[in-house]
Amino acid sequence: MRPMHGTAIIHPMEHQRRSAARLSQNSDTEDTDHIVRLLAPRLAYFAGVARTEHVTRAAQELQVPQSTLSRALVRLERDLGVDLFARHGRTVSLTPAGRTFLASVERALAEVGRAAESVRADADPASGKVAFGFLHTMGSETVPGLIRAFRADHPRVRFSLVQNYGEAMLEGLRAGELDLCLTSPVPDAPDLVARRLDEQRLRLVVPDDHRLAGRKRVRLAEAADEAFVTLEPGYGLRRITDALCAEAGFKPRVAFEGEEAETLRGLVAAGLGVALLPPPAVARPGVVELTVTGQRAVREIGVAWLDGHPDTAPVAAFKRFLLGRRGQLLPR
Repeated sequence: MRPMHGTAIIHPMEHQRRSAARLSQNSDTEDTDHIVRLLAPRLAYFAGVARTEHVTRAAQELQVPQSTLSRALVRLERDLGVDLFARHGRTVSLTPAGRTFLASVERALAEVGRAAESVRADADPASGKVAFGFLHTMGSETVPGLIRAFRADHPRVRFSLVQNYGEAMLEGLRAGELDLCLTSPVPDAPDLVARRLDEQRLRLVVPDDHRLAGRKRVRLAEAADEAFVTLEPGYGLRRITDALCAEAGFKPRVAFEGEEAETLRGLVAAGLGVALLPPPAVARPGVVELTVTGQRAVREIGVAWLDGHPDTAPVAAFKRFLLGRRGQLLPR
């Protein structure tokens, strides 16, 4: 094969393709060294011969036919354009180029071994890992409760938890950084699968000395002249706030923008505006939370994942758990 831009293109042998197929079927019982040989056979073959300095003994240790091993070494040297071994009958010795190559190959094989151990550990049904994203407003109560309930039946499953706003989490799904996320609004995108799980009623939060503070219910239009504190553009709750205000016949006059709902409550308590927010985990002094009437002031919460993306056993189990909590996801 002719090199391109100074780099040899090495095509895998048929033996490598067959071995890769066996890897997916038997990975639960294969040890790390065997996985390395399946993932990178020619490099592993080279390292084995370099260690024994004997093709026959190396073939026996690697459990491959001697002819396969010999052909792999010849092809490796041909693709590299360098002699890695000096042949002395049935024995071999490394050339200077071979010694240089061996140091890098051993590091590469060790890294492959560590990577194989890591991904197998993450996929383990009993103790694997779930990369789970969720909204900031669900971090103090909802998500801890969900994980506690799930781990009652899966006590060793590990979680990588990411708090972020909706669009950032959807990008995390697309980038392979997240397995699942809880978000709002429920996304509608061709590359994602999303399921509605629950909804939260939003409240108009006002300072406790506000003109509306003595009320229990309010129409959102009654706050048309108020300054609003909101999440930044791009946050799902900001889009919902803008849409509800538009439905009520006005555009909110935004005085402050933030990234976290409880910070907004603090700004409301300081008298800097009013806000549309989901219920707090713990009641906040200095504010009054009013039920919004006259329109459906809610935000839907859903779970999303990348369409066509295969699930590991722990991810599949947690997905089933979440889907089984429809209508019961949020504390009442």
